[in-house]
Amino acid sequence: MFNFISCSKLLEVVHTVIKQNPAFMNTQLFFNPVRPEQKDFWHRDCQYDHDLEGQKKAIQETQVVHFRIPLFDELGMELVPGSHARWDNDQELNVREELNGYQSHDDLPLGKKIPLAAGDLLVFSADMIHRGIYGLDRLALDVLVFDSSADFIDYVDDDCLPEPKLLKHINNPAYSKIH
Repeated sequence: MFNFISCSKLLEVVHTVIKQNPAFMNTQLFFNPVRPEQKDFWHRDCQYDHDLEGQKKAIQETQVVHFRIPLFDELGMELVPGSHARWDNDQELNVREELNGYQSHDDLPLGKKIPLAAGDLLVFSADMIHRGIYGLDRLALDVLVFDSSADFIDYVDDDCLPEPKLLKHINNPAYSKIH
């Protein structure tokens, strides 16, 4: 798994997005929810770790990137282009935070749907307003990478990093640990 994550083809893409100090954060496996009634919901990943002021800071100061690789054809993702570099407009905030009668699954007018086929690579910022689209046989591997020079190194869970004895068996071990 770590040899795949650190393969030169993927690292070339990583370095186009994060020029200096990219570091592996974790992997995530996405599939349809156990509860079929669960609806697609808008979010920024940073909203799970920070209050609104912390989210604003994270958007300005961090660079966490998802590299989504669908294992089967899927309905894909819906993204709000450019939202990784700006704060929410009133409707986006109301939807994400379920304020003023809005629900997190309500459509956003700036959302762009991106269908994905098995083997595609979608690169998007974790700080971008986004939602996965449930349906079909959704199964996707996300590799998360971040700029390790930022002040948000606490995002990394050491349990997701390879053990030191495993590093000697990884083709590109420097990428798989914090710099």
